[in-house]
Amino acid sequence: MHTSWRLQWALAVVLCVALLMAPALWNGFPLLQYDTGGYLAPWFDHQLHISRSVPYGLLLVAGRAPDFWPVVLVQSAVTVWVLALTLRVHRLGSPVLLVAFTSTLCALSTLPWLSAILLTDIFGGLGVLALYLLLLRDEALGSIERIGLFALVAFAAATHSATLAVLMLLTAAAAIARLVFLTRIMPGRLAGIVGALLVATGTVFVGDDFVAGKIAWTPGGPALSFGRMLQDGIVKKYLDDHCPDPTLKLCAYRNNLPKDADDFFWGGGIFDRLGRFAELDGEMRRIAFNAVADYPWLQLKSMTSESAKQLVEVDTGAGVVNWIWNTYATIKTFTPAAVPAMNAARQQRTGLSFAAINALQVPVALLSLLLLPFAAFYTWQKKGFTDLAALNATAVLAVLGNAAVFGTFATAHNRYGARMAWVPVLVLLITFARLALQRRGGLPGAKPEATV
Repeated sequence: MHTSWRLQWALAVVLCVALLMAPALWNGFPLLQYDTGGYLAPWFDHQLHISRSVPYGLLLVAGRAPDFWPVVLVQSAVTVWVLALTLRVHRLGSPVLLVAFTSTLCALSTLPWLSAILLTDIFGGLGVLALYLLLLRDEALGSIERIGLFALVAFAAATHSATLAVLMLLTAAAAIARLVFLTRIMPGRLAGIVGALLVATGTVFVGDDFVAGKIAWTPGGPALSFGRMLQDGIVKKYLDDHCPDPTLKLCAYRNNLPKDADDFFWGGGIFDRLGRFAELDGEMRRIAFNAVADYPWLQLKSMTSESAKQLVEVDTGAGVVNWIWNTYATIKTFTPAAVPAMNAARQQRTGLSFAAINALQVPVALLSLLLLPFAAFYTWQKKGFTDLAALNATAVLAVLGNAAVFGTFATAHNRYGARMAWVPVLVLLITFARLALQRRGGLPGAKPEATV
């Protein structure tokens, strides 16, 4: 029986990993996006690229042969591990349920499109779940699992500044909950999470120094905030109020600025003529910081509006197109062995359409987001379900935090919403499954201890 049980788990894990890799397997090559090349390049050109994390780039470098498949395999396997742990600590730990949940998530959510792409986004949701498990379900974990989750939180936070910010917000919320609501969140657990986030911060500095020879944070943060201010008219107002100013190159173009941040950065117009990030980074930083002090209410309105937009922008496939020339050029230059397989992939030959996928996944994501607060309240009131209340509350805070981070420091974008959209779907599936099993009297496992 023991051997049979292990075999069932092994088969379930292999099947789930295959499901999460399915988009890449169908494509014939891991999916690529606008930003993939920027993550891969620093190891080879020894430059820091705007908003491209070196730690994730090192994963791409380590898994570049054969044809980047090890990267997709690692991302999918880690995802299956976190799903299995999350199900187990909520008394749903069986190989059949793991396959059922993974299959449902692959059909109804963004998840397989995140695990099968060479991009950091899969680690946004994984970091949230890993933090939740360490902070609120630690008593159900083994020592090796704790070490693995600690490493996952640290790596996830190091892969993207926004992921670090979301995890910091969740940690702060947990600390406040402990003080205000006298919850049973142990100080040692909070200290462990803080330690993981400090390791992440150090990893970014060390990684940047390792590849570029300078201790620095991932560049580009103020530029993204500048983009939000540009799109919402704040940059135009700032230039109108401060020009003429010989130290501001943008003064000469203040009446011709694009209305869209993407058009400004990638449209090949004013930004290119003025030298792109290399020449304008200091000026954008100056405007972004000064405009916060000059127009606080406009900033608050802009950030609130963008955050609200971000909550509902969850479409899958943003930037997964067949004209990502920078990424193609980077792969051709630095990993030429992968070029034949890349060129033969469906994405490169015919392009990929996400219309049918989004017709299903977007309504599911928005409905899940709408139901999540009600599920949190219901499980909080229901005896024996405080563990699910904590899970639902964590998902609510993660989605809101994700929207607030991108709405404050960037502009609303489907990619940023899609990276977290699968988490509410998973949480609701767990909640409904537990309620259904309890109603049928078939709830497996021992009763969990209340954690909040």
